[in-house]
Amino acid sequence: MYICADNRIDPAFTSIIQNNPIMKKLIIITIVMLMAIPQALKGQAQPMTPETLWSFGRISDVQVSPDGSMVLFGVTHYNVADNKGVRDLFVVPATGGEPVNITNSDLSESSAVWRPDGRRIGFIKTVDGSNQLFEMDPDGSNVRQLTKIEGGITGFDYAPDMRHIYYTKRVKIDETAVDKHPDMQKANVYIADDLMYRHWDRWHDGKYSHVFVSAYSDERVDDGLDIMEGEPWDSPLPPFGGSSQIVWTPDGRYIAYTAKKKVGIDWTTSTNSDIYLYNVITGETENLTPFNEGYDKNPVFSPDGRWMAWESMETPGFESDKNRIMIMDLENRTYRDYSEGFDQSSSGFAWSGDSRTLYFVSGIHATYQLYALDMDTGRIRQFTEGHHNYQSVAVAANQLIAQRMSMSMPTEIFGIDKRTGEDTQLTFVNREILDRTAMGRVEERWVTTTDDKQMLVWVIYPPNFDPNKKYPALLYCGGGPQSAVSQFFSYRWNFQIMAANEYIVVAPNRRGLPTFGQEWNDQISLDYGGQNMKDYLSAIDAVKQEPFVDEDRLGAVGASYGGYSVFWLAGNHDGRFGAFISHCGLFNLESWYATTEEMFFANHDIGGGYWEDPRPHSYDFSPHLHVHRWDTPMLVIHGAKDYRVPYGEGLQAFNAAQLQGIPSRLLFFPEENHWVLQPQNGIIWQREFFKWLDQWLKP
Repeated sequence: MYICADNRIDPAFTSIIQNNPIMKKLIIITIVMLMAIPQALKGQAQPMTPETLWSFGRISDVQVSPDGSMVLFGVTHYNVADNKGVRDLFVVPATGGEPVNITNSDLSESSAVWRPDGRRIGFIKTVDGSNQLFEMDPDGSNVRQLTKIEGGITGFDYAPDMRHIYYTKRVKIDETAVDKHPDMQKANVYIADDLMYRHWDRWHDGKYSHVFVSAYSDERVDDGLDIMEGEPWDSPLPPFGGSSQIVWTPDGRYIAYTAKKKVGIDWTTSTNSDIYLYNVITGETENLTPFNEGYDKNPVFSPDGRWMAWESMETPGFESDKNRIMIMDLENRTYRDYSEGFDQSSSGFAWSGDSRTLYFVSGIHATYQLYALDMDTGRIRQFTEGHHNYQSVAVAANQLIAQRMSMSMPTEIFGIDKRTGEDTQLTFVNREILDRTAMGRVEERWVTTTDDKQMLVWVIYPPNFDPNKKYPALLYCGGGPQSAVSQFFSYRWNFQIMAANEYIVVAPNRRGLPTFGQEWNDQISLDYGGQNMKDYLSAIDAVKQEPFVDEDRLGAVGASYGGYSVFWLAGNHDGRFGAFISHCGLFNLESWYATTEEMFFANHDIGGGYWEDPRPHSYDFSPHLHVHRWDTPMLVIHGAKDYRVPYGEGLQAFNAAQLQGIPSRLLFFPEENHWVLQPQNGIIWQREFFKWLDQWLKP
């Protein structure tokens, strides 16, 4: 009452202060205390922001030295102003210590591996516009370029005996439109006579990734022999296959590589990849896995050379089938499924030095833990536990080395006791950022579904949560559809930044997600609008009963299958939600089926083409059939280079909302694919995401 309309102090109040020494003293003390508050807050953890997410260093490609004493890894840091990231290499003792930065340039170093003798590190770096192989000492000194291969390379590795090296590069096999019309060199056009004319986020350019073998020298590596010469298929498998799909045998005489030797319609409707063994001496190639019609990939040889373990899916055309532990005795080519009776998928295999134990990563109850297979007994043992995801495992001298993350921590490197599972954090790349960032509590709940099953639901609370307040809540709809809502740290769908914006986050592991047994995982196929949608509603209905949740301020968000889920719920939510956000969601299953690229996925999960007789009932679950019941504000997000869920799906949904007068907004990224990978685009994504939610859920 002592403040004027123009924010000046009332003169009458000034007079009172001047004539009352005690009041004057109290006012001065109060002003000093108020001035101190911002200084005190500087030492407190602050809520996460979009800029915080892009300031984290991102660890990748952890490699243990041949003697097990050192760990090599890369860290990518992003410069938002430059709108790009730069990746540098580091080494740290396997027992812990201060990491040493061994590269520091404006160009990223990638695919770094130890030379088998441990005396040098090989890596790929861009020079004169192409990626070439370089080597350096483990301290980053004595850098030398080894290759000058036309067009550059995309990967490499040393033979254990260091006599040879393999590298991969893209090779022109198929004719392009300009090849067919050589007088039209400036034309920009594609001509297709078969399927797979585009994949994930690029159109087919006539090139394939091939494996080359060359003699190794620490002075120079010349152009090698194409062991797949003239073959119209790739190794590693596109779009995400990496160096784990191409490995040397311990004696350096053979290369095992993963390939799906099919073209056109056969390629796009099949998951039948195989592991091929190439003899460096004779040039002969043998298919080691012709007996399986599903995925076979990522071979790993035991140190004694007797065993080959690999990841294998039995069901043809099902990309989310159980990943089995297959092991072949290379002496007689017999093989066995060592995961029979183990109702979990397995990946990231690593052999012990004596070839008697196979370590691997497997998911259980929406976490990913480390396991060990004893070759003598066939027994599988879990030896880590906790609310986190292990992402890899490697064998060091006296321990295991693994990458680990959680919803509250980006990836760091840990050392793990092989027997007890006790872990020690070796890197603290993001310690300073985490120390000043407030994280919300993550709670594990089990909710009863409509068919009386128990479903794990993560509930993430805002930092400084006050149980006496009423918070809006967000239902997170997971993608995949068979991708666990686990302890992942996402740089886009980050639960902690949602919580930091004062939302309760409800993240259910609904039907169709792995880590709860194969039956739970498989149920969703052909039932997109069925039980898993009931599971979503069971989760939000359970949590909204809490006194701190405002049931009149609920939102639902998700991407890919999660985006489909949002579109479906928009027509079938019975008034539960006040706002929706769908990123790269399937809106019209008929148009999506006819425009996506890997048809094996659509055939398995939808049941085939909409023109078939009888017509697959899955098309009845298409969200566009229920759009007449839409009545809730919706933000639609899509990327132009998304060929898995082409952007026409997003445009249809946005147009349908607009034409019905439903408050809606389109956020469209011309240069992004199924994700958002550029820093400035990512920050805008987060800003618009919360701007939309706040507009409709925080009146």
